Amino acid sequence: MATPYVTDETDKDACHLSGKYIASTQRPDGTWRKQRKVKEGYVPQEEVPVYENKYVKFFKSKPDLPPGLSPETNVQPGKQAAKAESGDTGLSKTAKRNLKRKEKRKQQQEKGEQETDELIQSLEKATLSGGSSRDRGPPGDGKSAPQQLPCGGKALGDGDSSASEKTKKMKNLKKKLRQVEELQQRLDSGEIKQPTKEQLEKLARRKALEEELEDLELDL
Repeated sequence: MATPYVTDETDKDACHLSGKYIASTQRPDGTWRKQRKVKEGYVPQEEVPVYENKYVKFFKSKPDLPPGLSPETNVQPGKQAAKAESGDTGLSKTAKRNLKRKEKRKQQQEKGEQETDELIQSLEKATLSGGSSRDRGPPGDGKSAPQQLPCGGKALGDGDSSASEKTKKMKNLKKKLRQVEELQQRLDSGEIKQPTKEQLEKLARRKALEEELEDLELDL
């Protein structure tokens, strides 16, 4: 806004100014401007409005907060920015939980792979030791002594019953071995990533089942 003019109607010979002039005004810093005679329409330099293009005006007219956000809800934005720039990782609670879950799953997977490797190594050792014992065969000349049949029909009946029980037991052992082999195949193919304690125990009993089945086959 231009400074209002003052018109002095006094005589020119007087000490006062005559005509239109700007009266003494105080600057923002507290000093005073001298009164001076000016032409019609003059505007002081400090009062001339600064030119602003349409882009500057547009950004100045935009609100400081997003639409629909009141100043009360936007409390202490500086503290939140300082917290994000501090020693904290800057992750949200959800991101931290997801990171912990991933680390936990990774640890469980590594633990399961380690247990599987140990189990496979123990099974390979058991298979090698079992194969060597089968190759050696029974002590002696390699020929089993002919079984002497006891006298009497009652003794023969007892022998048949014993052979039948051994046959049933062999079938049961073969069935268990098939289950162990199927479990081992599922483990090797990756279908089972984390075997349970019962499955690990079943795999560990493979050697004992094979030796028991071998003993029954030799007795028949």
